[in-house]
Amino acid sequence: MGADYPLTLDVTGRRVVVVGGGPVATRRVTGLRESGAAVEVIAPWVTEDITELWAAGEITWHERDFVSGDLQTPEPAWLVHTATGDRSTDDQVAREAEAARIWCVRADDASASSAWTPAVARGRAGSPAEGVTVSVNAGGDPRRAVAVRDAVLAALDSGILPVRRTRHTEREVRVGSVALVGGGPGADDLITVRGRALLAAADVVVTDRLGPRGLLHTLGSDVEVVDVGKTPGNHPVTQDRINELLVHHAQLGKRVVRLKGGDPFVLGRGGEEALHCAAHGIPVEVVPGVTSAVSVPAAAGIPVTHRGITASFVVASAHEGPEHVLEAAQDAAPDATLVLLMGVSRLAQTAAGLIAAGRLPTTPVALIESGWTERQRTTVTTLEHAARDAEAAGVRPPAIVVVGDVVRLHDALGDLAGGSLTP
Repeated sequence: MGADYPLTLDVTGRRVVVVGGGPVATRRVTGLRESGAAVEVIAPWVTEDITELWAAGEITWHERDFVSGDLQTPEPAWLVHTATGDRSTDDQVAREAEAARIWCVRADDASASSAWTPAVARGRAGSPAEGVTVSVNAGGDPRRAVAVRDAVLAALDSGILPVRRTRHTEREVRVGSVALVGGGPGADDLITVRGRALLAAADVVVTDRLGPRGLLHTLGSDVEVVDVGKTPGNHPVTQDRINELLVHHAQLGKRVVRLKGGDPFVLGRGGEEALHCAAHGIPVEVVPGVTSAVSVPAAAGIPVTHRGITASFVVASAHEGPEHVLEAAQDAAPDATLVLLMGVSRLAQTAAGLIAAGRLPTTPVALIESGWTERQRTTVTTLEHAARDAEAAGVRPPAIVVVGDVVRLHDALGDLAGGSLTP
């Protein structure tokens, strides 16, 4: 016997006969109806699910045993499934199907079938993999086929498969969209499943400097990547221009992913981008990311809360000096951990402002550079010596500044990033 020949059938409106009315037959009937087939069931009894379909007028049920000629009357069937559980009946159906050149799927004996029903993985409606159908045939081993099918489903949902559409029908109306995707702290494997799936389906990716840039190498050569990364004091692409780029590409019918480091709505200006898209009628969604404010201290073995030390923390941007930090911290508990983003360049002013506001000069401080990368480095100091020690150690952005007694746990725990470090 030669190799199997895989084929996908369009059974819409075509007569398909199912002989049998048990659980296996029910699964076949359900799948055929979802595919639009004109289903006829031949069986003296059927399950409740089949009865409901018949009562709703969605299928035809002949309440009797199979008889010779059923596959040809009132017109020849295109396909037949036999699942009676009776060997002699299934043999008869298969013989008549062979004689009439009708493909026959036998539930009892795959080796005696002229056709087989695979395990099928379909991209979920509304997901980036929508429209993708993968059929798995495992040489007559259905459990093996199902196991592989489930793995394919997981891959479709995770975004590790290239599911982006490259061909569109003439009748298809292409509606562009924007997804604001939080890429996490920088490691390629810390993006969410939803974010990874949207990235795999993107036509255009507008990326930041601090996102999981390693994933960009997995994109197709025809995916447009727009780098709008900013460095301290250097913003070659303004925020207004970024907003315009998102709308422009979406209006061309493209699936646009705005790939950001951390979380789009935590000091990421994602709210501004979402508002701009909404104002121009562009469908927009946000995919949360693991914010660096929590994850980078964790990578350095510093929990931002810890029982017996503090039950709260404050996140603030410090790139404009101590004013915003002091405003954020003024109503917090005295022992609250302060997590400062973009705080290296104004560290001296910020530390002095916190001491003047009542923080002890000996308060522990951690400066964590390039979290979740191979370049990750932690410098532990105190509030009064933070600026001096940062300069001596050559601390450079991107870095997270952690102020509070939880920093002491770094000595006991060390770095906890494990195997997720990105080159």
